[in-house]
Amino acid sequence: MKESILVLGTRGIPNVPGGVESHCQSLYPLLVKKYDLDITVTARKPYVPYSESVYEGVKLKALPTVTNKSLEAPLHSFLAALYAIKTGADIVHVHAIGSGLVIPLLRLFGKKVIFTHHSQNYDHQKWGKLAKFILRLGEKWAMKYSSEVIVISDFMQNLMAEKYGRKDTHLIFNGVHEPQLPQPSKINEYLSKYNLDPRGYVVAVGRFSQEKGLDVLLEAYKLSGIKKTLVLVGDSDHATEYSTKLKQTAKETDNVVLTGFLSGEELHSIFSQADTFVLPSFSEGLPIALLEAMSFSLPAIVSDIPANKAVHLKDDCYFKCGDSQDLADKLVKTIDNPLVSYAEYLKNYDWDLIAEQTYDVYKQSVMKK
Repeated sequence: MKESILVLGTRGIPNVPGGVESHCQSLYPLLVKKYDLDITVTARKPYVPYSESVYEGVKLKALPTVTNKSLEAPLHSFLAALYAIKTGADIVHVHAIGSGLVIPLLRLFGKKVIFTHHSQNYDHQKWGKLAKFILRLGEKWAMKYSSEVIVISDFMQNLMAEKYGRKDTHLIFNGVHEPQLPQPSKINEYLSKYNLDPRGYVVAVGRFSQEKGLDVLLEAYKLSGIKKTLVLVGDSDHATEYSTKLKQTAKETDNVVLTGFLSGEELHSIFSQADTFVLPSFSEGLPIALLEAMSFSLPAIVSDIPANKAVHLKDDCYFKCGDSQDLADKLVKTIDNPLVSYAEYLKNYDWDLIAEQTYDVYKQSVMKK
């Protein structure tokens, strides 16, 4: 396949925090390596240190935007769409519904558009009425005008068929890599940095925004009375009233550690030595953080939202979303449990398989008139 591919809808790669960003960082180098594709990933200048670069064979191009949570994705997507038109990209792969608004423009200029639906972002509490309207419109246009649509869960596939009659979507899961454990000396170094003991802490990973439910976790942690440390890995892209209050509450609560955003060896070290993983989200697509925790065999406690239920964990892994007392009870029952083998679960989340499935979607889009 000789067609050039441009990617938009991500803050950038590599090592930019976020689920879409992690997805793109894993997927596109594999597509280049396995199929020798010509792929350019557009990035947002505030999040990356380059104007142009190459990452594992993937071309990178940073374009300007504004650091405003409501405007940065639509504005950057518009500029990236113009860049795709200017440079003559044959296929444009659009990620996330906030970027769906530019799909009619791309189609008008004859581009094949692949759209990946990661999450119903309009369910996030942080968005106002206008932002939610724009996100819903982005989803609607993405479903109506995209050449091909990829969804990352069977729940999302059924929902898009029900809402928009789009019954030809491709179900391609998010993926997770085989865990790469750092050397024991490095693990000990990272644990010492935060004064942590192996299997002596509970970990949660996520952006400090309302839909991630970390305030519910903090309340549950206090109600549970457990003695293990609570480690919150993450931060907010833009300081908000919620993120500021969350950090203040965490600092005022005994045995809570804030690490900020982590990646690579440091994140793997924290995952590998945790006792339990918690995901208290109100809204998700298919959470990569949960898949990563599973790859390290951690006992998991997750909210019972449809996206988390789509992973098909055992019933006792789920708590009632938003219910801090139910989560507290689950914490008490789960800590000090043995590690869990998720080998069968994770067979569907192999990045080599995902790259192959995505390549097949690209070929299918090219074959269509």
